[in-house]
Amino acid sequence: METTNKTSITVQSTINAPLEKVWDAWTQPQHILQWNAASEDWHTRKAENDVRTGGKFSSRMEAKDGSFGFDFGGVYDEVIPHKLITYTMEDGRTVRIEFQQEGDATTVIETFDAENTHPIEMQRDGWQSIMNNFKSYVEQRKNLITLHFEKRIEAQPEEVHRIMLDDETYRDWASLFHPDSYYKGTWEKGSEIRFLGPSEDGQDAGMIGRIRENLMGKAISIEHFGVIDKGQVVTNGSGVDDWVGAQENYYLREENNETILTVVTDTNAKYEEYMREVWPKALDRLKEICEA
Repeated sequence: METTNKTSITVQSTINAPLEKVWDAWTQPQHILQWNAASEDWHTRKAENDVRTGGKFSSRMEAKDGSFGFDFGGVYDEVIPHKLITYTMEDGRTVRIEFQQEGDATTVIETFDAENTHPIEMQRDGWQSIMNNFKSYVEQRKNLITLHFEKRIEAQPEEVHRIMLDDETYRDWASLFHPDSYYKGTWEKGSEIRFLGPSEDGQDAGMIGRIRENLMGKAISIEHFGVIDKGQVVTNGSGVDDWVGAQENYYLREENNETILTVVTDTNAKYEEYMREVWPKALDRLKEICEA
């Protein structure tokens, strides 16, 4: 998609979040996996980012049904943290991204060289859709912290997917979080699901969410919208608002007849240290089950 007569296109958005939070969401791979898509039927399955002058970046964008995908990458020409990013794509086109703090909000302005294959308006709409998705993602996160884990498993993606969700094996690997962890509901896209464990008074306690996506051997996505307290669903108020909108995403890809399982999950400051400690142990146990 080389271009001779370069045309520049600009898209922008003002995000209701501080500059530091916007910068982190734009540059960290665990966040890029969450927002880097122009529509609901696309997603980014892999992202690597060495965000410094001379550093390289790459991502793999695919239709969720696996029908089409492409790699997107380049080299950073200039990086001024919290202010400016410029890079050159693999086809020679350039991109300039400016970050401007405006009180408690941040405006992101992205200007890129158009390619000659698709109409200008289509390109502008596509990049603006990604920008809009970024804005929604950042603004919905509030006080959430995103964690990223990865595990290589000697099994096919479909088998890992099945074992992760099967009731008996789920209880096994999820027991690292709580000895009596289990779920109620189904994994069908759009359905509600509860992740539970008995509290000290013996009643159900845990989280309630909705399945955003479930593609066999490819991806699972959950969005939490409340907690279970003494068997009752609570969707707002103290102790709940910090969790609303939290996502839990699993990406599976085959590599050399093995599965690379990537987990991108949200937590809050209170549970960050605990989650960083327990998630690797839970994934080790899942690996053991899958390879048994």
